[in-house]
Amino acid sequence: MDGSKAFLVEDESEALFRSIRAELLDEYRQDHVWPWIIGYSGGKDSTLVAHLAFEMLLSLPPSQRKRPVHIVANDTLVESPLVVQHIIDSVEEIGNAANAFGLPIITKITRPAPEQSFWVNLIGRGYPSPNRSFRWCTDRMKILPTSRYIKSQVDAAGQAVLLLGVRRSESSTRAASVNRYDNGERLNKHNDLVGCMVFRPIVDLDTDDVWEFLALNEPPWGGSHLKLIGLYRNASGGECPVVTSKEDAPSCGTTSSRFGCWTCTVVEKDRSLEGFVEAGYAEFTPLLDFRDWLASIRNQKERRQARRRDGRITITDGGTFIPGPFTLQTRSEIFERLRDLEKVTSQSLISDEEVDLIHQLWSEEIAGHGKVKTMSVREIIKEK
Repeated sequence: MDGSKAFLVEDESEALFRSIRAELLDEYRQDHVWPWIIGYSGGKDSTLVAHLAFEMLLSLPPSQRKRPVHIVANDTLVESPLVVQHIIDSVEEIGNAANAFGLPIITKITRPAPEQSFWVNLIGRGYPSPNRSFRWCTDRMKILPTSRYIKSQVDAAGQAVLLLGVRRSESSTRAASVNRYDNGERLNKHNDLVGCMVFRPIVDLDTDDVWEFLALNEPPWGGSHLKLIGLYRNASGGECPVVTSKEDAPSCGTTSSRFGCWTCTVVEKDRSLEGFVEAGYAEFTPLLDFRDWLASIRNQKERRQARRRDGRITITDGGTFIPGPFTLQTRSEIFERLRDLEKVTSQSLISDEEVDLIHQLWSEEIAGHGKVKTMSVREIIKEK
């Protein structure tokens, strides 16, 4: 590429970012006071949106910083350890800097209710490991916690604007989704959340535009984007996106290499976690092995009950029998292996509250089968 073409590309990129900054500023200065909510996954696209919004607030005099900006991340409680630590650290950095600068930024990390966590559903209720046809985890662990927070802001203000780092160039599926709900205006109604308007400020950027900006510009809250760049390099992939509707659910757990839940069995292979291991994080190998084992036992008939939790036996119109939840013996084995995994990795992978809920669910299930309540869960499982 000759020099004139290089300058032309640079000018086009700069013009695009000038347009995005102007649009952010114009929307923030609108007469209404609807709060902004930035869906923050800790990945490159949501980081860019947070960067530009923070930068925009810094450019305004304090008297014009009237609209609160919520930066909301989600922790499913089974996130890849490196990723969740990055999310926690970066959210803390943003919050501390916002307080120091007197910016109206509120940071929040949403988490699933304990009774809807991955382990309580898998081990406690016996839900089979998630796959593409039964992706029970996305709704409970990602959509509901974040949607609940958004709804609380809508209830308080009457309306809210959700800023998403969605780009058409991510994939043909993403482009089709953006176009389907694009009304030609800056703000589009959310598919599921009443009173929530969606703003996609970086929708027309290419991946190279995003990386170039993050590499050349330090975050306005301090530090650098080098840790984020390193995560992508080591994982050989990208982040699981912010998911606030069932329309977005197919993006969670795809065949592409994304960092997200280390327990994700929707993908055939967790190439992201494999990438971390290959990059030198050998301590994650036991997590990878455990995840692969979970995926392998899903369809083993002897590990599944004949009836669903409501007592029904399910047979499709084509005559295919659909087994029910994991047996208590299998759930007990998963639980014991998970506890052993905690010892091997020196990590806390399940909370005491989750353990109590699991034992409660087991006891209720056993009692419902006519067993004596005074027997221990372990004794009853062995008896079965």
